[in-house]
Amino acid sequence: MPPSSKVAFISGGGSGIGRASALAFARLGHAVMIGDADAAAAAATAKEITEAGGSAAGVQVDVSDEGQVRDAVDATVSEFGRLDSAVNSAGIQGELGPAGECSTPNWELTLAVNLTGTFLCMREQIRVMLPQGAGSIVNISSNFGLVGKKGIPAYCASKHGVIGLTKSAALDYAAHGIRINTVCPGPTTTPMFDKIVEESGDRARTMLQEVESSVPMGRLGMADDIAAAVTWLCSDAASFVTGTAMPVDGGFVVG
Repeated sequence: MPPSSKVAFISGGGSGIGRASALAFARLGHAVMIGDADAAAAAATAKEITEAGGSAAGVQVDVSDEGQVRDAVDATVSEFGRLDSAVNSAGIQGELGPAGECSTPNWELTLAVNLTGTFLCMREQIRVMLPQGAGSIVNISSNFGLVGKKGIPAYCASKHGVIGLTKSAALDYAAHGIRINTVCPGPTTTPMFDKIVEESGDRARTMLQEVESSVPMGRLGMADDIAAAVTWLCSDAASFVTGTAMPVDGGFVVG
């Protein structure tokens, strides 16, 4: 396949915000490599794009494995010729419970995927973008990377870490044509959120109402809301934006 004029790589692109971002880039004419731990989910997103007339491929990748991450980024360049935009969306919630009851395995796994996984992806993406002298990376944090939330200590720590990592890297590469930003979604309808609601059992309806009422706009976000911010940050319209942590949360963190 000849090199595309614009190419995007999305981790966690098989579902949720990652999938919505992949579809949004495809609508803008980008070739898209969808990375996901679930190979079938990655392939399904790629198929949806190609059936709509776009260019896409899927690759299985565990973002906590540096060898797999390198292979996935290399596969992107091999398939499409370059890398212009990257979205590091792969993430997990981890177990619920207060900090004093957070198990070491839960802590280590959550940080391995959410924070180390973001670092490994970003490092490989920068490796490819540096010789090009241009590129844009968007890391997906959370509103709970900006404020605290009881009962998810590992998740909060990992998402706060993503913001600090982004700010540091943005300064490292601002003079090299690579912009690095973070989007911080608020409560958003995704498979991860649906799982939280499902695990609430009899409290599901009450919990959903509580979450919606915590958002000043009075509704949950949609994955497409987040994808719109992601694609804007990767566009020429955001050419003077780097190192930012952008809440897309219906006003949650300022409420």
